[in-house]
Amino acid sequence: MERIQLKALGKINLGLDVLGRRENGYHDVRMVMQTVYLYDEVTIEKKEEPKIQVSTNLTFLPTDESNIAYKAARLLLDEFRPEGGVKICLKKHIPVAAGMAGGSADAAAVLFGMNRLFGFQLNMEELKKRGVLLGADVPYCLMRGTVLAEGIGEILTPLPPMPKCHVLIAKPPVSISTKTIYEKLDSREITAHPDIDGIIRGLEEQNVKAVADKLGNVLETVTEELCPVISRIKGEMKQAGAMNAMMSGSGPTVFGLFKERSAARKAGERIRQAGLARQVYTTTIHNVRRNRRND
Repeated sequence: MERIQLKALGKINLGLDVLGRRENGYHDVRMVMQTVYLYDEVTIEKKEEPKIQVSTNLTFLPTDESNIAYKAARLLLDEFRPEGGVKICLKKHIPVAAGMAGGSADAAAVLFGMNRLFGFQLNMEELKKRGVLLGADVPYCLMRGTVLAEGIGEILTPLPPMPKCHVLIAKPPVSISTKTIYEKLDSREITAHPDIDGIIRGLEEQNVKAVADKLGNVLETVTEELCPVISRIKGEMKQAGAMNAMMSGSGPTVFGLFKERSAARKAGERIRQAGLARQVYTTTIHNVRRNRRND
């Protein structure tokens, strides 16, 4: 095999709680993560030259050693020292700096793809151990599906799959620094925590409405202060029939859960026409069969 193509899937947070801050700056979290069928296309090709080349369809993204996909390739090449190098092509569709783990998904795809391409024979647990060296979300992006994430996000427990529904994703035309959001969160007392256990109960009951009712993100109020359009987008989604709507990760992307695809599409059109977001996608939940490795 000389070349491999992969789909790097994005995620939303059905629930995100922050339990505290560690001395090293990382935060202890408790989150319910869910893969959605919105993905970057990642192509990895073996090259004779012992170097890493990264290209992307987005001109503003770096393609040097500061790119997390580059770092993932460097990690494996330095460890296993195969002959030659790799060319990585990233066709980006997941919104950038948006709370959907697009960069982490790309890094996970590079780890997974290079493992297959070069025959490093790492199992999923071994890949996840390397992934956390690149970022807290990378192990989850390798695992995918409906997952409880604890620790800094690297302690992963599979959950019952999210019941099928339609997901409307809207990214307003602003970028938010995750570091800034967590610093602002640290400066205040957290008085209300999301009901993570309630979300898990809804999943166990396979009741999509029960899950939707318990959506919660402790970072949301912090980010909304800097980006008030988030609350407007949520309002549009709910008014158009969303079971619930919430910000994903540290934002500013907002997602809404809908029973009917037509209602999700109609809400997306209203959000576009109102100028609240340019990047608007209607997609679905993506679940994973746990009896086999992720493709």
